[in-house]
Amino acid sequence: MAMDGITIAGLVKELRDNLIGGRIYKIYQPEVDEICLIVKNRLEDKNLTERLVISADAGLPMIYLSDKNKENPEVAPNFCMLLRKHVGNGRIKDIRQPDFERIIEFDIEHLDDMGDVCIKKLVVEIMGKHSNIIFTDSKDMIIDSIKHISHAVSSVREVLPGRIYEYPPSKEKINPLNLEVNYFINHILDKNMPIDKAIYTSYTGISPTMANEIIYRANIDKKNTDELNISDKEQLYDSFKSLMDNVSDGYFTPCIAYNGYTPKEFSSVRLTAYGSMYDADIMPSKDKTGLKPFDSISKTIWEYYSGKSISSRIKQRSTDLRKLVSNAIERTSKKFDLQTAQLADTEKRDKYKLYGELITTYGYSAKPGAESLECDNYYTGEKISIPLNPEKTALENGKKYFEKYNKLKRTYEALSVLCKETKDELTYLLSVQNSLDIAEEEGDLADIRRELMESGYIRKTHNKNKTKNPAKSKPLHYISSDGYHMYVGKNNLQNDELTFKIAASDDMWFHAKQTTGSHVIVKCEGKELPDATYEEAARLAAYYSSGRDGSKVEIDYTTRRNLKKPPKANPGFVIYHTNYSMTVEPDIHGINEYTEEKI
Repeated sequence: MAMDGITIAGLVKELRDNLIGGRIYKIYQPEVDEICLIVKNRLEDKNLTERLVISADAGLPMIYLSDKNKENPEVAPNFCMLLRKHVGNGRIKDIRQPDFERIIEFDIEHLDDMGDVCIKKLVVEIMGKHSNIIFTDSKDMIIDSIKHISHAVSSVREVLPGRIYEYPPSKEKINPLNLEVNYFINHILDKNMPIDKAIYTSYTGISPTMANEIIYRANIDKKNTDELNISDKEQLYDSFKSLMDNVSDGYFTPCIAYNGYTPKEFSSVRLTAYGSMYDADIMPSKDKTGLKPFDSISKTIWEYYSGKSISSRIKQRSTDLRKLVSNAIERTSKKFDLQTAQLADTEKRDKYKLYGELITTYGYSAKPGAESLECDNYYTGEKISIPLNPEKTALENGKKYFEKYNKLKRTYEALSVLCKETKDELTYLLSVQNSLDIAEEEGDLADIRRELMESGYIRKTHNKNKTKNPAKSKPLHYISSDGYHMYVGKNNLQNDELTFKIAASDDMWFHAKQTTGSHVIVKCEGKELPDATYEEAARLAAYYSSGRDGSKVEIDYTTRRNLKKPPKANPGFVIYHTNYSMTVEPDIHGINEYTEEKI
């Protein structure tokens, strides 16, 4: 769900508790539409450092406190430089949510060029594709914004330097903090429409999810407003009022609603419509719906959005690689189909050889000008009719059939080699596509780009002025429930390194059967692996394969010593003849990722 006014209210309370009075120590802009503020504060005799992440990404706008560092670009964008100039080392004086909108305003106190104390405002609008980060002076004059919105883009409101900042139009919605019983019952619930729609289209910051939560708490099972009696309307008001009283009092219970392992909704208040709370230390189960509690709305937002945010960013940055690989797959698939069809045409070669042999044996019995030769097939004992060219002698017909046979034989031998090479190339490209699907960071993309250069799909460049390359990415590292270390290659170069450099000869190797995917290595340390570790390693191999969307995946596993890499084989390609197999679900919930990388 989108971040609604109630979630923003919970965020504002959390930000006020942690950032008011804090000094902005550092400002950087890791993404084109995202800024990070490092704020140092002293609370309860403790020196605290908070990282505030503000994203105006059209697909996933959000704002939260984070304990994770983001990469600081070598060259700061203009908007970042402007903020550093005006409010670097400034102090956060106030944080508020105007009129329960999806807007957060920061008042930042700093010294101007003359050394006088002044206030600037940072306005964060979390409004889907219209999200923005806007910097103004104390009189609401826009100094700059992370996105410039002209009349050519929006006829409703310009957001440009030199313009006066105005709030987005409210569409005549009412602030729910000013909820009034008579107006709610006699006007809002008097509209002939679904009850949830009557609520969320009338009040600012109320999402459809929250409107349904209000109805659920009121224990109303009716759908439309014209079905409500006065008692139902009073129950709805009481439910709505109780919720907003908690918001006004700053009483928040952040949670994520899970349907099995899938997060469905989140909020800064309890979503009772989704069931009871899990224990905070227990993972959601695959066959249960419930709520996972959090002690911070920032942690809630991070857990709900982090995977989606990372995936979205990586997909944006890998667009060129994805297009290149996709085009190569399409081109190679067409070539393979054509070669396979041509190979099928060579299947008649043995028939031509037989015709040539039989004509050589029985051709003396063919009459001149005959269009066929009837004879016995001495291989099967059956009668056979062989077409003849009446303008040629029998021996000339036999010679022609032998020529056709030899030509098709040569074609078959050449195409057999080409088909294998093309199939291997297609398998390799599909493995690169799988690597792009599981990439998590810039280093992963850099590895894939380097791999494609080494394989000849990308031209190697030598740019003396190129920027610093991202740090080399590392394989995924998990720890089994029995304490064994399990490593997962995120691309073909890592797969080769894991299998042929890191793994010992008696370590176990896992891979999805007859499909593309990651190599999984389990360090055995000379011990026999427990059954649970076998299963967990197989689940990792299934999840990090192209079969992850299926219900079951067959996994091959064997010791490292049974693997061979053919000469000149593509990265990540191995052969083996001794192995066991098991079928598992492509599900890695409950498998712990190891935090200290020690390869």
